[in-house]
Amino acid sequence: MNVSVIGTGYVGLVTGTCLAEIGHQVVCMDDNPAKIEVLLQGRMPIYEPYLDQLVARNIRNGRLRFTTDAAEAAREAAVIFICVNTPPRPDGEADLTYVELATRRIAEHATRDTIITEKSTVPVQTGQWIEKTLAIYKKRPGITFDVASNPEFTREGMAVEDFLHPDRIVVGVSSPRAEAALRELYAPIVEGRFPCPIHPECRVDRAVPFLVTDIASAELIKHASNSFLAMKISFANAVADVCEAAGADILQVVKGVGLDKRIGRAFLNAGIGFGGSCFPKDLRAFVKIAEKSGYDFTLLKEVGRLNVARRELVVEKLKRALWILTGKKIGLLGLAFKPNTDDIREAPALAIARRLIEEGAFVQGYDPQAAAKAKEAVPDLAICSDPYAVAEQAEAVVLCTEWPEFAALDFGRLKATMVRPLILDGRNALDREKLTALGFEYIGIGRGQGGTRERA
Repeated sequence: MNVSVIGTGYVGLVTGTCLAEIGHQVVCMDDNPAKIEVLLQGRMPIYEPYLDQLVARNIRNGRLRFTTDAAEAAREAAVIFICVNTPPRPDGEADLTYVELATRRIAEHATRDTIITEKSTVPVQTGQWIEKTLAIYKKRPGITFDVASNPEFTREGMAVEDFLHPDRIVVGVSSPRAEAALRELYAPIVEGRFPCPIHPECRVDRAVPFLVTDIASAELIKHASNSFLAMKISFANAVADVCEAAGADILQVVKGVGLDKRIGRAFLNAGIGFGGSCFPKDLRAFVKIAEKSGYDFTLLKEVGRLNVARRELVVEKLKRALWILTGKKIGLLGLAFKPNTDDIREAPALAIARRLIEEGAFVQGYDPQAAAKAKEAVPDLAICSDPYAVAEQAEAVVLCTEWPEFAALDFGRLKATMVRPLILDGRNALDREKLTALGFEYIGIGRGQGGTRERA
């Protein structure tokens, strides 16, 4: 199928590239000429595992093109995905300026019947506004537009795998034609009819659930899903605080809780809280959506409050351990909001860095992918060339992002350069017993006073 993708951020670039990978002819359009030039040169504007390989391969085989020309993108596409940015306004409501602009351009330039598909995370009833906008700005009376919603559920750092091997595909439609087109589009994924580009030996042994709903329900599924996952994280953090007060270990508690198949272990991870472009933004947007519908979603407001408070918790723990922060050197391991990405949007590490700098501390940090972006965002943050340099003359090192390589560090070497061997494990990702045996002071999140290992 001829497919166009408007917007080449995380969602748009992954969507367009993966659809090309499974056999479609894809044009990705973006207003940013510098970004398009980078892509045409075979370089990547973001870090996402495997994505660079797939982009290069599909440019070579002619299935993937990039352009700044809206007319080229809209002209012959059977399906057009709107994947533009929907940043939050100061009150938390999503700004849909770019969604409207993309819709107007499609209406003006499309030359054939087209399925217009929301992929950006948008508030409920956005589909209705897209339909109205298409009707107003349509230039060719003979063509028909069908609007659909197809929320994305990919995780940064695993976006390619999540797109090609999803838990489910959700489409909200208002016409049989839109449903049929999207079923055809996703058939290779749903039926497992293409070789996995990441793991050639991988074979899909199950059909992927393909859920068809009305458009409003599909729009709400995305916000409800992300808000529920955010709620699980904040719940784990609240329980961690109880564990600290009671002398219990949050790792053992959530293991026992997560063994209940009704609950599951995923996202019950206590620490310094969630960040990124999705959970904080979608949480605030869902609160606003509920408010406009007449419902005060106090539960989600508290989820957000608890999450923001985790940053201050780190500062308070360091104050209790070090007394005075002014003039002291503190190292941060990890600056991206999560591993396997260079995304620093609402990264807890950067919020912590700013607070420590406000307290007069000298803060130095390292991240395998996000260092340059972090320095741009926090100019007073000193960037180190490797994780060991983070510890040099430091009075404490804080693990902020659980990159796998950090757990494998030579902690004896790390300790040798520190003024005081103090580790604050903000993700509960390090081996407490190993570190204390090496002579470190170990501070976890909700780890209580005990030292008992988990037993099966």
